[in-house]
Amino acid sequence: MSVLFPLLAVLIWAANTVVSKAAAHVFDPAAISFYRWLVAAVVLTPFCLPALWRQRRAIRPQLPRFAVLSLLGMVLYQCLAYYAAHSTSATNMGVICALIPLLGLVLGTLLFRQRIAAGALCGVALSLAGVLYLLGQGQPLRLLAGGINPGDALMLIGSSAYALYGLLYRRWAMPFGPWLNLYVQVLLAVLLLTPLALTADSLAIPVRGIGLVLFAGIASSVLAASFWMRGIQQLGSERTAIFMNLLPLFTALMASLSLGETIHGYHWLGGAMILAGVSLSQGRLPWPRRIAAGQQP
Repeated sequence: MSVLFPLLAVLIWAANTVVSKAAAHVFDPAAISFYRWLVAAVVLTPFCLPALWRQRRAIRPQLPRFAVLSLLGMVLYQCLAYYAAHSTSATNMGVICALIPLLGLVLGTLLFRQRIAAGALCGVALSLAGVLYLLGQGQPLRLLAGGINPGDALMLIGSSAYALYGLLYRRWAMPFGPWLNLYVQVLLAVLLLTPLALTADSLAIPVRGIGLVLFAGIASSVLAASFWMRGIQQLGSERTAIFMNLLPLFTALMASLSLGETIHGYHWLGGAMILAGVSLSQGRLPWPRRIAAGQQP
């Protein structure tokens, strides 16, 4: 049953991509970006505020790093996703999110001179071909004439920000535990998003938007994080990360059922190329043998 936790987390995150698309017809992107983390902060405060108060002196010197992490992972990534939802499909958003591990590999090489193996280079090339095939809707040369859809471009920028977030989070290794680390970032996200929220056309929450905000703020931001951490505890980080490969598939199926989005052949082929490239770049193609052998990361 341990596989249930990461599976549920990925299902929730896939559903949140669909919620982001649905919210495009209900909310100003600046408004839902703010309300999402405000709700998460309210939910986490009774559990995390005492620990924050006890460790306030140790946390204070780390606030600049926490602010950078919050800016990358919560403000840029999530906020750009809400803006992207106005001009691209939930299916495309889910497939582009699958690039995050590969973008982390590329950014690690460019910024921190991490070595990249030949197999990883092949994975990068394969995923890049998949991205071009997907964004060109099966005709990559169309990108030369018409360019990239603005929503897809925003998702690529946001995914790159989240990939950098992952790199910095691991390098800085904040010593306060996952929940307190999350809580500090959530509080900072609320502060950072307040000026943006004030630019929204309306901060009113319509009746049909209440469920969207609660899902984004509670299910996606808190509950899924809890499931994911439980998965890491029971399966290890490498085995748990494999489940992220299911995100584009779950997103496409949910978007088809709930939003009526059509899944085209270029989604399947482009998405498969991206996932194969990500797996190749991380050396995960033979993962069933490693799991069967019981190896831990």
